Amino acid sequence: MTENRTRVFPNAHQDMETARDIPDTPQTRSPAYRLAFADDSFICRDELRPVRLQLELMKPELLMSEYGIESTVVLFGGARIPEPAQKHTAKTETLANLSKFYDEAREFARLMTLKSIESGNRENVVVTGGGPGVMEAGNRGAADAGGVSIGLNIVLPHEQKPNDWVTPELCFNFHYFGIRKMHFLMRANVIAMFPGGFGTLDEMFEALTLIQTNRMRRVPFILFGRAFWDSIINWDALADAGTIAPEDLDLFHFVETAAEAVEYIENWAE
Repeated sequence: MTENRTRVFPNAHQDMETARDIPDTPQTRSPAYRLAFADDSFICRDELRPVRLQLELMKPELLMSEYGIESTVVLFGGARIPEPAQKHTAKTETLANLSKFYDEAREFARLMTLKSIESGNRENVVVTGGGPGVMEAGNRGAADAGGVSIGLNIVLPHEQKPNDWVTPELCFNFHYFGIRKMHFLMRANVIAMFPGGFGTLDEMFEALTLIQTNRMRRVPFILFGRAFWDSIINWDALADAGTIAPEDLDLFHFVETAAEAVEYIENWAE
């Protein structure tokens, strides 16, 4: 039965190769003749958006599952934060001073990856947005430990090149922010937030909302650099106003160093 099915339904790759080896005629040059799944113009039509969303969900999911990734440690943080050796390139003094968190992100990823290696790089694998700044530091720290890490890149007018420390087989690219966010959180065992801008804030509040509303299980949720976070967000004012519950302030925990974060994770109780 299997042999008959294979003969009746050829492999899609074989079909694509066969379709390329055809006579050159006005008919075969027409876009209408292209195989639907090999036709970029067709796939990019507005009506095919649901298919593209599904593909962006499925491709990383399948490849991570095949690689054996079972859980992750998520690092979010600013793309503009330089490593300390390059702090002189920062556009502001504040940004230059935040460069210390590049080293903390790198060390945190290194320490967590050492633990991940004990599981054969299956549990608590570091995942970042794959770009520069804190993201680079996270992937770099995983490489320092000799482990693997994931990069979830996205097509933007800038920051398009993946950093050099993402494991190539786990380096993905997205068009849709929503699907990318799903992949950040679907396997998350830990969420670590470093100072950042709009993107970091967006990711932080989305994850907190999912946990607050029980759409995601509670995990260690760590904010590096209390002075930074307190300077941009008046947490107590939210609770005092009643727009969040006082107990919502317990959903996250402040730390200053990688060692503090690891200790908190090791002693964390839901």
